[in-house]
Amino acid sequence: MPSNKWKHMADHIGDNIILPSSGGDDEDFTTCNVDDLQLPLLISVPHAGRVYSEDIMSNLAVPAVHLLRLEDRYADRLASSAISRGFPTIIAHRPRAWIDLNRKPSELDVAMIEGLSSSQLPAPSRKVRGGLGVVPSRLHGAGNLWRRKWQWADINGRLDSYHEPYHASISEILERMRAKFGGAILLDLHSMPPLKEDQDGVDMIIGDRFGQSAGSRYSELSLAFLQQSGVRARLNHPYAGGYILERHSKIEHDIHALQLEVDRSYYLDSLLREPASGLSAVANIIADLAMRLTDQMNGRFLLAAE
Repeated sequence: MPSNKWKHMADHIGDNIILPSSGGDDEDFTTCNVDDLQLPLLISVPHAGRVYSEDIMSNLAVPAVHLLRLEDRYADRLASSAISRGFPTIIAHRPRAWIDLNRKPSELDVAMIEGLSSSQLPAPSRKVRGGLGVVPSRLHGAGNLWRRKWQWADINGRLDSYHEPYHASISEILERMRAKFGGAILLDLHSMPPLKEDQDGVDMIIGDRFGQSAGSRYSELSLAFLQQSGVRARLNHPYAGGYILERHSKIEHDIHALQLEVDRSYYLDSLLREPASGLSAVANIIADLAMRLTDQMNGRFLLAAE
């Protein structure tokens, strides 16, 4: 069971109250509709955690408001309609500032860790060099996140007690789906900041790692369905999917994985902090998408894009 230190919550980030995710602040992650699987699609929400431990807050070197940039703010609520329709779902409750479930365990910035040598790790990835490894180390425009280095024993403990169990749960659920239905789909749900450089605007982005994590019939169906629903959608640019898709997709065994990024301005208020009135409509679109993908898996919707 998690430590009571997670009972501590920062009362405010700026004017914004940080609230626990839907499963409460004493759980690592919540699963819904997984005991008796009725649908071959699992929704994963890895970045919606918004409960911050005393360890994080006391070591923070930047104003706490910057932590909002790491959150997929209220992305768990985007899954609410799908959950009510019976879709299996796994929702993480620890914040991305504590550990990023969409990064490899080896994606570590040794400069911020005491007791770990660069010789123990592969060459740093682009994400690590940018400060966004499995434990974020800095943010563009804000600088280093932490006052002092983290101990390797602490970081390793986070990986063993949280990162790996989350992924083990996904693997176990997908394998049960494959055994029962003959295949499975993982829909990894995220949110993204507005793409300011795109004058036409983008509401959602489907990622399939450029065809490596899902059959084209699923990504093409997703793109066509979203566009037909009035959503400004595109495929893979600039978000094609990360470690979660890489780890869990097994196309050769009919286990497919897609990432869905939703523009935060599409469902949050103008400050990108609190849910707006349109959130329920966006959640319904996501649930409808999940059902279309399920129909495709079951062979009931074979024309992906007409």
